[in-house]
Amino acid sequence: MQASAIAPLRLVFLMWLFFTVEHYLKMDLGFLGIYPLSIKGLIGIITAPMVHGNFNHLFSNTIPVLALGGTLYFFYPSVASRVFLHAYFFTNILVWIFGRPFYHIGASGLVYSLASFLVFYGFFHRNFKTVIISFVVVLVYGGLVFGVLPINQNISWESHLMGALVGIVSAFLFGRSRSSQ
Repeated sequence: MQASAIAPLRLVFLMWLFFTVEHYLKMDLGFLGIYPLSIKGLIGIITAPMVHGNFNHLFSNTIPVLALGGTLYFFYPSVASRVFLHAYFFTNILVWIFGRPFYHIGASGLVYSLASFLVFYGFFHRNFKTVIISFVVVLVYGGLVFGVLPINQNISWESHLMGALVGIVSAFLFGRSRSSQ
């Protein structure tokens, strides 16, 4: 197995493990989500991306985590782990600070962060390979842009928005470095 698939596969394994435990033990793990500006919600900074509300929610995050995470690790191995950690933790910290007062769960903030990193990295780095990758990600995941808008109050658009912002900032920081190819 290629090294590019290991980190995203580990996360997806944990996502499915959490969902399986929740389903078969008839538990609600929603309390492991991010509850903004509360001590009880701090655990969610670590655990929220692994908790999903239902099968559709889990599946809709699984494919993008694998595809975008695999792309990140395959094409940008020198910065991939740092970008992945930024996407995971900084997104969740920002949701804890700025999110609405309810439990935010799921890996979609991470998905938005990875997608926006891959798109904007091409703009900041400006070589042929990065621009092509940006173009392909826009073609496949361009519709994500609507998820940062507060259209559906049952969806954590804050996670989407914070993830997108973290991805853009990470792309700017790592895109300016020539060693990050």
